[in-house]
Amino acid sequence: MKRFLDFWLAMILFVILFVPMIIVGVVIKLTSRGPALFVQERYGRNSRPFKLYKFRSMVDTAPEISNSYFSDIKSYITPFGMFIRRTSVDELPQLLNIIKGDMSFIGPRPLASTDDKVLMLRKENGADSVLPGISGLAQVNGRNNITDEDKARYDEKYANEMSFHLDMIILVKTFFYTLSGTGVFNNLNK
Repeated sequence: MKRFLDFWLAMILFVILFVPMIIVGVVIKLTSRGPALFVQERYGRNSRPFKLYKFRSMVDTAPEISNSYFSDIKSYITPFGMFIRRTSVDELPQLLNIIKGDMSFIGPRPLASTDDKVLMLRKENGADSVLPGISGLAQVNGRNNITDEDKARYDEKYANEMSFHLDMIILVKTFFYTLSGTGVFNNLNK
């Protein structure tokens, strides 16, 4: 049932947001060098790799490392990139990932190989047995401001307690966290 709801909701949102997404892509191209989309290999259910799509928010020469490893992330984020990160507009292309079946709206965030510690902990605790999501339990409980161990524990808890009710709680919290910008950057002021 979750996959059915994810697919149809993603299709509806993709149709509704298609023109605004085109506009965002054009603004990115006009305001910075490089492609409008950032495509990166991430790991999903059962640690299988897939291509994740996001709007590019950083300069095209930014190193591909975890946000927590940047000493001054602001120097790599474009002015428009700052806006789309704060509002989570950069996540909209992941509707394609949901339509393709790589992701869900709610689940543990899909991670890149640079987040090897959390990926290993997820394998150990079984949290990689569910589809990754645009938002998840770790995102509404600290996002980038919690430790790798805490992220993995929240991901495990989600995998063990996954339900429609829990997804609705995470969805509502995500909405309010997005409005407030809570946890978007853990090291913006460094």
